[in-house]
Amino acid sequence: MAGYAGSKMQEAGCARSRLCEKEAGEMTEPLELKRTPLYEEHLALGARMAPFSGWEMPVQYMGIIEEHSAVRTRAGIFDVSHMAEFRVSGSAAFDYLQHVLTNDLERISGLGQAQYTLMLDDSGGIIDDIIVYHSGDLEYLIITNAANHASDLEWLQSHAPEGLELVDESDRTGLIALQGPGSKAVISELAGQDWQLPSRFCMKEAVLGGSVPVLVARTGYTGEDGVEIVSRASDTPKVWRMLLSFSEVVPAGLGARDILRLEMGYALYGSDMDRDVDPISAGLGWVCPKSKAGYIGAEKVAAVRAEGPKKRLAYLRTDGGIPRHGYPVLHDGTEVGMVASGTFSPVLQTGIASAYLPVGLAEIGIEVEIAVRKKRTGAQVVKAPFIEPKAQPGP
Repeated sequence: MAGYAGSKMQEAGCARSRLCEKEAGEMTEPLELKRTPLYEEHLALGARMAPFSGWEMPVQYMGIIEEHSAVRTRAGIFDVSHMAEFRVSGSAAFDYLQHVLTNDLERISGLGQAQYTLMLDDSGGIIDDIIVYHSGDLEYLIITNAANHASDLEWLQSHAPEGLELVDESDRTGLIALQGPGSKAVISELAGQDWQLPSRFCMKEAVLGGSVPVLVARTGYTGEDGVEIVSRASDTPKVWRMLLSFSEVVPAGLGARDILRLEMGYALYGSDMDRDVDPISAGLGWVCPKSKAGYIGAEKVAAVRAEGPKKRLAYLRTDGGIPRHGYPVLHDGTEVGMVASGTFSPVLQTGIASAYLPVGLAEIGIEVEIAVRKKRTGAQVVKAPFIEPKAQPGP
């Protein structure tokens, strides 16, 4: 089985590289890829680099299956400095964000608290999924997807009231995710004896190694407990090296990250959701509270919630074969949907996927088929997450 898993994961890595190239955009002319502050660190570690959302990013280092295992059993670090960071401040900040974001900021009234939320267009389509941090008095830090950096900024600026301060801090900010059961001990040792780890979905200041000021958020995209470390771009390589000085910490790339997040049923923008999808169909109604109105797209969300969606994002476990984005999903020989995200799970030793299916076929236990190349493999609709999470969602 180990040999089978290894060959499947190698195939998964190749497929992930192709997906990275696709997500970088269909380009008829060469596009100059951006590089994070950790680019030279990745090269020094022998990382396999590939285009991802306009950035040159590490897909893997020692191997996807090893990196996945390290995060699930010890600790792994990811370069997520390609993400976009915006700081919103001023007396109008709260009301403004209540209008442009779906979740209720009243739930994170305490300084340092954070929440997962969505930004919708007027028709209820998902512009982006976001984490917003209550970073100071009358101040919020927003972290968004790299692929949507420009469009997110344009949308935020177009709805900003007079007097609001909206600053794009992406170019001067670095971001590293430290994830896994060993991560708490690592960050606590670096931050010193007097420092206390923040609660889940909270952020606090720290000084790592006695010299590097950072913000430490107890958030992540793997289902494991861990933190995301926000630093000045110039300090990010120092933080990276500090983390790698611990023997239990390994660098991990996009390949492992994609598997880890899908095992948890975490959605990926551009695959599991986009502007053509509403939050209810995407299974994200929980970040659109029924008690909250007045945000952009709220009426559409309420209408879909009342009428019920026509399709719903379902999660599939296969009998064999690796499902990939775009593969047809069939029921009784008829195509009923396409795979949104798909991969091989090292934990389950089988293929896992997400797909938008008619509501009647998205029920737990329904049997379907996925066309994997020239073959068809059986699959069953299951409840997400595929494996038990170690970290619980925040507010």
